[in-house]
Amino acid sequence: MRKGFEGLYGLVRDRLQLEPLSGHVFIFCNKARNRTKVLFWDGSGLWICAKRLQKGRFSWPSEDQEQVRVSLSHEELALLLGGIEVGRTRRKNWYRKELLSNEKVEEKAGV
Repeated sequence: MRKGFEGLYGLVRDRLQLEPLSGHVFIFCNKARNRTKVLFWDGSGLWICAKRLQKGRFSWPSEDQEQVRVSLSHEELALLLGGIEVGRTRRKNWYRKELLSNEKVEEKAGV
């Protein structure tokens, strides 16, 4: 958890192969899962937010070491940061409109 702006930016770009300036929120956790950092772009600059738990651990969505990235909804992110196990909750079968990815938006815009 020593990485700052440039280090986390590089992880998102190189390891996750995503665009750090996309507006998405990227969350990182240490091996002990008692510290986390959040990186996001607000349109004018990068933000880093950090949290260290005094006791306990974050319930990370996947224990699989092979899986590098996990997509979470904003509700799941709130649960994770609030100390609720995301894996033990279940989503109701409500209608949810699928958001377009950046590639699909660019195709529709003719870019």
